[in-house]
Amino acid sequence: MTTAVGTTRDRLLRAAREVVEADGYAAASVIAVAERAGLSAGALYRHFPSKAELFTELFRQVCDREIAAMRTAADEVAASDVARIEAVLTTFAQRALRNPRLAWALLAEPVDAAVDAERLAYRRRYADLLAGQLAEAIRAGELPDQDVGFTAAALVGGLGEALVGPLSTANGSRNPADVVTQIRIFVRRALGAPATP
Repeated sequence: MTTAVGTTRDRLLRAAREVVEADGYAAASVIAVAERAGLSAGALYRHFPSKAELFTELFRQVCDREIAAMRTAADEVAASDVARIEAVLTTFAQRALRNPRLAWALLAEPVDAAVDAERLAYRRRYADLLAGQLAEAIRAGELPDQDVGFTAAALVGGLGEALVGPLSTANGSRNPADVVTQIRIFVRRALGAPATP
């Protein structure tokens, strides 16, 4: 059973996401979020002591969904371990490119320190997911031996940096399909995998 508190909290999180998707983190003031939710700023503060706490929770929710989508993508690929790694990385890129404003906020937009800490925690979880996939590919003989933690962190950082340009409003004119193709090429080269599956 959903309580009134859960419903109000969910409304606030949904409103915060909508404001970020429309105008970015910087525009997502407490007042803008409360108005979007049809509530007062006081109601927001009863559920979240600060803007940073609201957006930390929002980032956590969004990032949990992204991790789940990447796990699902890996589970759906039967071809090889390298193909699963490629699926994880390209799934992230495709989802980011479909919602560039939100992805920009998650990856690159200046945010409060607490939200940035959540961003870093998410990057670690993403790298951990990749490290597991890399270890499997090495055990299967698909990739040369390498430091999976280092490689995974480098892939996460490289992918984030590669997406910053296409996600920015000033530079967002690149064709998303071309971006994903370049990511596929980069991933295989970075891993030491054959250029084609």
